Amino acid sequence: MEIGVLAWGSLIWNPDNLQVRNPFAEGGPALPIEFSRISRNGRLTLVIDETDGQVCNTYFAMSSCTELGEALENLRVRENMEHVNGVGFIDFVSGEVSQRARERHPNAITVISHWAAHRDLDAVIWTALAGNFSEKLKRPFGIEEALSYLESLPRESFALAAQYINSAPATVQTHLRNAFNERWPHNG
Repeated sequence: MEIGVLAWGSLIWNPDNLQVRNPFAEGGPALPIEFSRISRNGRLTLVIDETDGQVCNTYFAMSSCTELGEALENLRVRENMEHVNGVGFIDFVSGEVSQRARERHPNAITVISHWAAHRDLDAVIWTALAGNFSEKLKRPFGIEEALSYLESLPRESFALAAQYINSAPATVQTHLRNAFNERWPHNG
């Protein structure tokens, strides 16, 4: 089975134990992406966000796994997810689509399907975690709210957050990234 893996964040510069046949390359589908998820260490991380995201070009690589279940589990482990349902997928052989991804970003599934139609893929997988900023902070996500959140972080946590934002590929230009670089132009 030929399985494509999509990425827009840390998978690109730190694939770690993700089993891919080649490094991530430009050419993935254009998806709405934003730093609207608060990670376990307090960083704001990139997710598909159909409400607040900016359409950005993504990257892709080919999985070394030949079975969809194996590829899903491999991405789950790399992303340190508790459950495999946080991994989005489209199986073009069976027609099955991740229910969680369908709930979280239905329009992205259409875009990913159209993108994959021009490639010889049997399946596509991606990290389908949702933004959780509003849930965690009990206030809606917005650029000023996110900047205030970052400003409130302890120095070490802010440094980790800045490193993540600065490490994102140049093609991932979101509203928050632009505002972050305006507020803290020499944050690296």
